[in-house]
Amino acid sequence: MANLSVRIHVELENINNLFIEMPSHSKLPRLSPLELAGVAALLHNFYNGIENIIKQIFIAQDISLPEGHSWHKELIEKAVNEKIISEECKNYLGQYLAFHHFFSHAYALDLYPYKLEPLVENSQNLYTLFKNEINVYL
Repeated sequence: MANLSVRIHVELENINNLFIEMPSHSKLPRLSPLELAGVAALLHNFYNGIENIIKQIFIAQDISLPEGHSWHKELIEKAVNEKIISEECKNYLGQYLAFHHFFSHAYALDLYPYKLEPLVENSQNLYTLFKNEINVYL
């Protein structure tokens, strides 16, 4: 479990560093398309970090990782079923999973401040909830 704690700590530290660079949601309308793409990349990395933590827990606990087309969604569902995260956390993550999928398949010019604002605004709350639940699980 010590090795798992170290890997999770590294991921949490990476996420903390994302928040240092993340502008407030109120600043998004004034950003250029290139800057919005940067914010989108930070949100994408934020979600990836959360997934990485869940995957590390699965591996450490010898829980099989989902495979196939919808593995991202199944990972979150399975994390709820394994009591790693709550249903509330899953519901928050759903918005970021949808964005993760969008960002992976869209052009940077398809990013709009009004669509990113709620994700940026709620990211700290989700992160706090997620960290608390992971700490309880561990």
